[in-house]
Amino acid sequence: MPELDAHVTSPEPRLRILVVHGPNLNLLGAREPSVYGTTTLEAIDAALRRLGEALAVQVDCRQSNHEGVIIDWIHEAREHYDGLLLNPGGYTHGSVAIRDAVAGTGVPAVEVHLSNLLAREGFRGRSRVAAACIGLVAGFGPASYELGLRGLVDYVRSRQPAERRVRSGA
Repeated sequence: MPELDAHVTSPEPRLRILVVHGPNLNLLGAREPSVYGTTTLEAIDAALRRLGEALAVQVDCRQSNHEGVIIDWIHEAREHYDGLLLNPGGYTHGSVAIRDAVAGTGVPAVEVHLSNLLAREGFRGRSRVAAACIGLVAGFGPASYELGLRGLVDYVRSRQPAERRVRSGA
């Protein structure tokens, strides 16, 4: 059996980012286009995957209208993902449980929103989730997701290898 060259190293494992879209985001493109625009969720996910390829990052996108499912996915991120891009939708303003899930996993997370929360109804001006995140991007329409992904990837890479967790399969 030939001896392995000691100078050959395996390539850096590809970062994995989980994108979680909360309630009603499946209606994008049709729901209140004056607020959310006409871009569909499928188009946002496709753009994130393309950007992920350009950044050499695996991007997995999911959407649920159910708080418990979203929490389960956030918990899953702890073992299988390097970062979380999260639009909690209507749960932004009231879900202590989603905030606690983000804080409890220790996975770097960026909260994103299509609209500027501070320019909307008063109750939307506060996010319970944002304080558990490393950043918040809002008000740039679909570009909020891409800006958030770029920031998240930069953040995670700036902490490698010292703080990078070994994930299963990585």
